[in-house]
Amino acid sequence: MGVESVSLQYDQRGLIPAVVQHALTGEVLMLGFMNACALAKTQETGFVHFFSRSRNRLWQKGESSGNTLALRGVVADCDGDALLVLALPQGPTCHTGATSCFHRPLWGQGWVPVPPFLGLLRMVQARQREAPEGSYTARLLARPDEALKKLVEEAGEVVLAARGQGQQRLVEELADLLYHVAVVLVAEGVPVEALTQELQGRGLGGQP
Repeated sequence: MGVESVSLQYDQRGLIPAVVQHALTGEVLMLGFMNACALAKTQETGFVHFFSRSRNRLWQKGESSGNTLALRGVVADCDGDALLVLALPQGPTCHTGATSCFHRPLWGQGWVPVPPFLGLLRMVQARQREAPEGSYTARLLARPDEALKKLVEEAGEVVLAARGQGQQRLVEELADLLYHVAVVLVAEGVPVEALTQELQGRGLGGQP
């Protein structure tokens, strides 16, 4: 269904609020405002655009910081007066450096925690961007063949742990294996959504 087939209710300034949600985790990332041009530009480019009320102009999220939002979908609410934008963030969304703009709890639980594996991926991606001296992760990312060898090695350690080394040791080795899986994903440039879609596809109908 295209934008033109949905009746949207813009306010008197021609704006509509747009809540951005992480397409994989469901984490709420930010709130912005769009006009018809920003919405069309978002659909056209595949990157989230807003209309800045303070600067009175169209802008792409991350145009100066590089922390863009890659579009995965837009949904209108039942009244057509608000949008939910599903996106994959490239870096932190908030200008403060926080993952989400909603990081100041007033009461209650607050935002949904990031799944551990996604948090692990974010750490590995940060090491790739920053390449800190002495980082084991950064070294593996710079040497993909070594990362692959470590992945095989850790898989073997999991098998040995499962053969009588106790549950705690097995948990530790599985954690090591998942860490090296994350390193290989980032090193090979595989988007996490591709892995998620593959897993979702295997679980929908038919034999697993």
